[in-house]
Amino acid sequence: MPLLEPKPEALRPGPHAKGPAPDRVPDAQAGGTPEPLRSELTGLLGADKVLTHISDLVRYASDASPYRFVPQVVVVAEDIDDVSAVLSYAHGKGREVVFRAAGTSLNGQAQGEDILVDVRKHWAGIEVIGDGERARIGPGTTVVRANITLARHGRVLGPDPASAIACTIGGVVANNASGMTAGTTRNSYRTVASLTFVLPSGTVVDTADPDAEAFLEHAEPALCVGLLEIKGEIEADAELVARIRAKYEIKNTNGYRLDAFLDGATPVEILRGLMVGSEGTFGFISEVVFDTLPLDRKVSTALLFFPSLPAAAAAVPLFNAAGAIAVEVMDGNTLRASVSVQGVPADWAGLPKSTTALLVEFRAPDEAAQERYEAAAAEVLEGLELVAPVASVTNAFTRDAKTIGGYWKARKAFVTAVGGSRPSGTTLITEDFAVPPSRLAEACEALLELQTRHGFDAAVAGHAAHGNLHFLLAFDAGRPEDVERYAAFMDEFCRLTVERFDGSLKAEHATGRNIAPFLELEWGAKATELMWRTKQVIDPDGVLAPRIVLDRDPKAHLRGLKTIPKVELIADPCIECGFCEPTCPSEDLTTTPRQRIVLRREMMRQPSGSPVEDGLVEAYGYDAVDTCAGDSTCKLACPVGIDTGAFMKEFRHARHTPREEKVAAFTARNFKAVEASARLAVAAAGKIGDRLLTSVTQAARKAVRPDLVPEWLPEIPAAAARKLPRTARVGAAAVYYPACVNRIFGSPSDVSLAQAMVAVSARAGRPVWIPDDVAGTCCSTIWHSKGYDEGTTVMANRIVEAAWGWTAGGRLPLVVDASSCTLGIAHEVVPYLTDDNRELHKELTIVDSIVWAADELLPHLTVHRTVGSAVLHPTCSMEHLGDVAQLRAVAEACADEVVVPDDAGCCAFAGDRGMLHKELTESATRKEAAEVTARHFDAHLSANRMCEIGMDHATGRGYYSVIVELEHATRPGVTQSS
Repeated sequence: MPLLEPKPEALRPGPHAKGPAPDRVPDAQAGGTPEPLRSELTGLLGADKVLTHISDLVRYASDASPYRFVPQVVVVAEDIDDVSAVLSYAHGKGREVVFRAAGTSLNGQAQGEDILVDVRKHWAGIEVIGDGERARIGPGTTVVRANITLARHGRVLGPDPASAIACTIGGVVANNASGMTAGTTRNSYRTVASLTFVLPSGTVVDTADPDAEAFLEHAEPALCVGLLEIKGEIEADAELVARIRAKYEIKNTNGYRLDAFLDGATPVEILRGLMVGSEGTFGFISEVVFDTLPLDRKVSTALLFFPSLPAAAAAVPLFNAAGAIAVEVMDGNTLRASVSVQGVPADWAGLPKSTTALLVEFRAPDEAAQERYEAAAAEVLEGLELVAPVASVTNAFTRDAKTIGGYWKARKAFVTAVGGSRPSGTTLITEDFAVPPSRLAEACEALLELQTRHGFDAAVAGHAAHGNLHFLLAFDAGRPEDVERYAAFMDEFCRLTVERFDGSLKAEHATGRNIAPFLELEWGAKATELMWRTKQVIDPDGVLAPRIVLDRDPKAHLRGLKTIPKVELIADPCIECGFCEPTCPSEDLTTTPRQRIVLRREMMRQPSGSPVEDGLVEAYGYDAVDTCAGDSTCKLACPVGIDTGAFMKEFRHARHTPREEKVAAFTARNFKAVEASARLAVAAAGKIGDRLLTSVTQAARKAVRPDLVPEWLPEIPAAAARKLPRTARVGAAAVYYPACVNRIFGSPSDVSLAQAMVAVSARAGRPVWIPDDVAGTCCSTIWHSKGYDEGTTVMANRIVEAAWGWTAGGRLPLVVDASSCTLGIAHEVVPYLTDDNRELHKELTIVDSIVWAADELLPHLTVHRTVGSAVLHPTCSMEHLGDVAQLRAVAEACADEVVVPDDAGCCAFAGDRGMLHKELTESATRKEAAEVTARHFDAHLSANRMCEIGMDHATGRGYYSVIVELEHATRPGVTQSS
């Protein structure tokens, strides 16, 4: 056992105030997957594809819905053969299968109680067909990722759900998700050109294959006959045909697409339509070919305020007629609640209750079309009764991207504000429904009255252009009286929607578990029975996703409701939406931010010392705490701003012994000596050899602790020069602070980063000064990232006091040459400062080196030569600082072609975490590295030495600072190379 192995007990929750939860995982499941299921699937697929531990089962048990079902086993399928093997096994053993990708479904579609198959990890990819008019996309690809590639061709996907950052193509098609602009004409049903899918029997169908009909007839004769019989029965009933067509005049994802029987002439064509919106109950969609749409880049947007809901609703058809692509509504309660979200105007808190806002957007392919749209919009505005009850309201259209982004942030703040402020311990349900757009105002008012009467917060927002409204419900699923209140609300809400408005109970979120009992209420007995027959024809053994879409239990929507036990304050607001997951470096290695919180919540559901809690605590150290990069990019994606990186650092701190904390503080107090020793060690290492150093450090890691002793990597550079360049304080335009990593590790170039920064600043007439006493100072990230609070406090206060002196009380900016250190000094040190030093910090201007170069140097420099191509690695710190555009600007001055990989993300090297757990960096960079190594680049650029080392390790290429390349490009006497 390592000498300093942390005790898992430090991660065990304290006494639970409420006691064990009614929906806790029972002790019988503590051993994970039972036999013979475990050994049979492991033998069939291999141990690496079958997750069986209790921590694995629990982390997959939750999705973005209010439901929670713990699977018996999780299979991580790599290809169609794996999927077919699982389906064949399920048929033979009488088992059930549910497919899960992103887990952003809002109604429990991604949850199963038997075999759950992960079809995200190995299923991403996009192939652009032709000039982009079509795209072949893997089901594990997020909508945002697909659109990044399509944007280069001036194209975009039709569906645009609000969860686009996280939701995957397979889920979008399986739920027929739409979004702000898709409506009924740009959704998956209308824009999918072809599908490849695996039927429950294991038969694989490519609807684009010319021989698909003959193949299907041969492979599945009963299925073909059954589909054509249902088609004939529907077409023979004129009243039913009319009803089906009428149901899809507005947005509707409740039940199966019966219009597929009208739109398709053959079994394959019918299946292509039925698979859209089937929620994984008919088969697994392994590939989608979309007809893409033009990406109109000329955008004009307004946030318009009205005195009442009826006044706003009356304007919706006018903007629709003028060509608006999006018209979004927010009621007064939503607007006022949104002030809790950063960036939303504070004066909205004073808006009158009746105030309603419309967010209206036009998109055009060119300037002329944009002007025509703006003229049409101006005509509409002239006849409207708008109000400006607070100073921030402008009621004007704008083309400014930043302002438009703020408007959309306010619109999307609906979930953030209402969901994030819900009472602790309550489950959140996101509902959506649709009514004829002409009855929008009436439906809004009826919904608000219903929410109030049943004791729920009254607020509504949605896609007004399509009559599609959203609302949230929060209640405690552990209290029977709260569940009864929810049940009563749902009964009345469903009757209201159907009987008063003839609306859709699910407009874009799909039926799932919570509307399945109300399917017949909306569709009637005849149409509902046809849906049951369709399921029987396609999946006669009921293998796929039972109780999703179809369920005869009138209380099915009350089964499996998850409790939300209170956890640590930093994570307690989590709504388990999953938006954080694609940004997480450990997503494909261990756990994601959502899963870290889900696991913690299950610990809190358990009685102290239960076998399940023991298993979860034991796994949590590595799976959650050690392999968290701590980069906090999850906070940027989270709609309620949760920083799971900071959460994991708290656990790291909790696992430290007092001795470790004292040692860490000692190194901070004596960092000048530590820094010099580290530089000497790196210099000596260069003479020893990588193989020996790797062996020695691996042995030390086993003896001491893997999370304390870094492993030597061959990519670690030589030592930096002992002395920094000479500079003068007199006449300096800024104080230049070389980060400690750049004082320890050298640059692979002919000049060091410090030399390059000094030279290029002087060349631009903006000379910088390096203080003589920078040695022994640090941004404190070394201690902060590991949860050493005392060491962080020592160094945070030291660097701020030093910086205040160097900059003459903040009169000069402090330029920092590593983005993570810029972030550390500018923001992360603040909680650790004394009151006096916090006041000093307010006087400082901290500037990242790439911002300094882009804003202060580039305008005054002459480029003498450029490289042909450069690939960039924007660091996670740059994302936090908002500096990515400046990185690109500097690179574009130095290279003829600049590429940011579509899959660029956090490298997870995270200071030295990539040396403590190199598997984390290898997993985090896998996709980006594949892009980088797929072609030649003349330069590989970033702006953080440790991230550059991480990318060196991931790609085998030599990364270095863009500042060094800028110095090369602007060095006098250097001419353009041939």
